[in-house]
Amino acid sequence: MENRSGEEVESDAAVELARRVLAGEGVDEGELGLSFVGPDEIRGLKRDHLGVDEATDALAFPIDARDVLPEGLPRQLGDVVVCPQVVGDGWRAPLVHAVLHVLGYDHGAEMEAREALYL
Repeated sequence: MENRSGEEVESDAAVELARRVLAGEGVDEGELGLSFVGPDEIRGLKRDHLGVDEATDALAFPIDARDVLPEGLPRQLGDVVVCPQVVGDGWRAPLVHAVLHVLGYDHGAEMEAREALYL
């Protein structure tokens, strides 16, 4: 977990929530990057990767996610980036949402049902 936001964050609680989502989704191996960043950085990420020039609450960047990997290759699940200045105290829902995106869920009823399990 990395905090580049300039804000105080509940890092232990955030890490524990991400671990709980991963365990609940049956993911027991792999690394997930978790970063808290400021509004300018998340705006730049959203602009550069999604073509939308605005700050947002959270972004997900899947890498290996649940892909089948060759034996012995370490799993890099992906990265989750959260902006505390956008989410405020409501960081839990965007964090869960982004972790589920890393695992391959798309918006819709199934994702909403999975989110409800962790919030």
